[in-house]
Amino acid sequence: MSWSWTLYRYLAMQFFIGIAIVYGTLLMLAFSIDVVDLTNRTASHNVSTLVVIGMALLQLPDLGQKMMPFAVLLGGVFSFARLSRNQELVAVRAAGMSAWDFLLPPLAVAAGLGFVVVLIVTPISARMLAQFAALEAKYIKGEASQLSVSPNGLYLRQGDASQQSIIHALRVTNQGVHLENVVVFLYGAGDRFTGRVDARSAELAGGVWKMTDAWVSGADGSPAHHATYDLTTTLTPVQIQESFAPPYTLSFWQLPSFIHAAQNAGFSAVRYELYFYTLLAMPALFAAMVFMAASFSVRLGRSGGMLRVVLISALSGFGIYFFSEFARALGQTGILPVALAAGAPATAAILIGMTLVFNQEDG
Repeated sequence: MSWSWTLYRYLAMQFFIGIAIVYGTLLMLAFSIDVVDLTNRTASHNVSTLVVIGMALLQLPDLGQKMMPFAVLLGGVFSFARLSRNQELVAVRAAGMSAWDFLLPPLAVAAGLGFVVVLIVTPISARMLAQFAALEAKYIKGEASQLSVSPNGLYLRQGDASQQSIIHALRVTNQGVHLENVVVFLYGAGDRFTGRVDARSAELAGGVWKMTDAWVSGADGSPAHHATYDLTTTLTPVQIQESFAPPYTLSFWQLPSFIHAAQNAGFSAVRYELYFYTLLAMPALFAAMVFMAASFSVRLGRSGGMLRVVLISALSGFGIYFFSEFARALGQTGILPVALAAGAPATAAILIGMTLVFNQEDG
């Protein structure tokens, strides 16, 4: 193998420019659609246009992260097709460079972008998406409850504008339905403290927390013991599960500790583990997109049909996306191990792409 760093840098730059053009186009399209969607969702909530645009900007990095594999695939097709049309790939191959040689720079760029997205972009997008989720809860959904899991136990807030309760439990079982070593702080309108409940355990059933061995005190602090005590709630087990922050609001660096804390608190952390392994597989997925793009477009100069190549590439991208979602569903239901469910799409795409490149390669 003869190394020509000038040629490799040129190929890498051409590939990077192709991705940047496609990614910029997709981002502008996604931002425009998101602004229209948020405008429709906030139409009956008297939300200003500036807030809507701000919410769209906060959500944009997360959307960009989801579109990145498509940008690598279509950007690769765009750059390979341009090089083929300009006969540059023909000249490179005539000089004795095989397809595997000229794919090295795009593969390095794709894998590098994958690491940058995972290690640097996800913390930023997670923070911005968390702010978006807070604004969405405030302006669109109406905030019903919040849940936080930490090494010190579980914190759960329930209630509305007239009364609220802050629940803390050291241990949780049965997906948040059963709590142990429970302390509940009761507040009235205007965050006025109205009392406190200390209980050995609490069980959510039929719209109440059924507490055992409970000490109930009012605002004056005088306690009264109850063998059992019912605290009314509007929460349901499903709402408690949904109160968890979505995985996308946690960065790559936060996920391991959150998964550990959630499992220790008695909650299932499967979807967070799936997301963590999906991030680990992202550089490999981007590399797979390079193989797919090369297999569709390096011979374009000889056979023509740009529209056909773009259509096949888009369909392939959607095929990988749906396979990823299918594997994710199998992982969430426990049919597949989470690591396999997260890594299978990238592995399958790499094998398919390499097979197609082998079939195309004649040098």
